[in-house]
Amino acid sequence: MNNNDPKVTGVGGIFFKCNDPDKVKQWYAKHLAFPVDQYGASFTFKKKEDPTKNGYLQWSPFKADTDYFNPSQKEFMVNYRVQNMDALVKNLKAQGVTIVDEIQEFDYGKFVHILDCEGNKIELWEPIDEVFDKYHEEQKNQ
Repeated sequence: MNNNDPKVTGVGGIFFKCNDPDKVKQWYAKHLAFPVDQYGASFTFKKKEDPTKNGYLQWSPFKADTDYFNPSQKEFMVNYRVQNMDALVKNLKAQGVTIVDEIQEFDYGKFVHILDCEGNKIELWEPIDEVFDKYHEEQKNQ
């Protein structure tokens, strides 16, 4: 495989349902020192292939009645960091994997959702980590 082959490169986020996301975020901030914001908490790591660059993992509690995890009925969803999203989705379609939606593009990356063989919704994310670098720098300076 070359460095741009379509594949998962790591975990990008952990999302779960709870009754009171704000209370849960504050509990984690108080007891485990999670650096929470309105989305949850973002953890920084150094990229193996280039230790001068950051990567991010998002931890986010969602309201118990969210439909964001649909069509899965599970209480959680994992987000995986990927490279070459377009080719990966093309490969997944060719293999008969259920693609839940179309690829969406934002300033911080591309997203698409798929279902695994047990109906668990999986979020695939091709990140633009430099956007998060800027966000975290701005947060430090406030």
